[in-house]
Amino acid sequence: MSTAEVPRDPQAFVLWREAQDTRTRTRLGGIYYLLAWLLTWLFSDNPTELLAWGVAGVGLFALLFALRLLHRLPAQQTPQALRSWLDRHWGLVLLTALSWGLVHAWALNEPVFASSWLIATLSTIAFSTAISFNFSMRKGRAIAALLLLYLPGLIALTLNWHEQHAILITLAFYLSYLVLALNRSHREYHNTLALELELLEQQQSLERLSRTDSLTQLGNRYLFNSLFPVMVANAKRQSEPMSLVLLDIDFFKRVNDEHGHACGDTCLSAFAERMRQVFRRGSDALLRLGGEEFGVLMPNTTLEQACLLAESFRLELTQHGFDVQGNSLPLTASLGVGSFDPQHDDSAEAFFKRVDDALYKAKEAGRNRLVQA
Repeated sequence: MSTAEVPRDPQAFVLWREAQDTRTRTRLGGIYYLLAWLLTWLFSDNPTELLAWGVAGVGLFALLFALRLLHRLPAQQTPQALRSWLDRHWGLVLLTALSWGLVHAWALNEPVFASSWLIATLSTIAFSTAISFNFSMRKGRAIAALLLLYLPGLIALTLNWHEQHAILITLAFYLSYLVLALNRSHREYHNTLALELELLEQQQSLERLSRTDSLTQLGNRYLFNSLFPVMVANAKRQSEPMSLVLLDIDFFKRVNDEHGHACGDTCLSAFAERMRQVFRRGSDALLRLGGEEFGVLMPNTTLEQACLLAESFRLELTQHGFDVQGNSLPLTASLGVGSFDPQHDDSAEAFFKRVDDALYKAKEAGRNRLVQA
């Protein structure tokens, strides 16, 4: 998966990271259960006598291994899909652990495994160690897997206490160590995950800064250049209306010359806030295109709807202006408004030029007016 496909939502990212790690760490682990069973069976006292059980065990662990390999990550990285995948995959892990735990208990109880019960016991220790250090993402489920691996064998040893108490005590002590190691691995994993989340947040913050005008907190020209062609293409493909409003503050240079650039910056911020109050639909993208020029991208909006909102903004600005640093500034704006028309606009650039020409017509006609493209 490329970096662009990494989920941006923190909850989805945590589940995605856990799913990636779980998939990677369980991909080949299943083959060792199969190999451990083969060694336990083939090195028993009479493999031929256990032929049916041997073949059944091979089939079981081969099937569990195949199911792990075939259980691919979901195509859509949504929290619900990832959570469902993790539940199913952990189901396979727990089923495999239970299967081996029962095999270990059987090998400890059956005399025919006298030559190979040590292989089964060492395999149990190896599998449980791998779980403690590699599957600490979910501590509760990892402990459940440890118990499924260990408890059947411990019960079998308890039933034969007089002969097996030394091994029973040793395995019980080792199990307690594995639980402690699992707790430490769990903390380390989630500390690492917290660092990844912090880096993701910093990356998103940098991306927002690169796409946001620092003065007005509107989108900047870079964001406009990214969004505009995509929105035009969507409108064309889905045959939906899409409008563009371009705004230019009239005679803004006078504000800077007469009141200073600090006052001018305050006016720009107030102008942006006034835009947010009028163009407040969630789908609208408000942008500062440079200097005193602004824009509003309005998907699924007809020309009439865009003109109504744009004219209400112009009238609001004309009637109230701004009170900045004790100065009443009667600012106005010129506006060009257009709606994408596939018959006239063969590209996003052509659409923008048509609306930009309307803006300049508004300025040439005396400013403080709206011209439709």
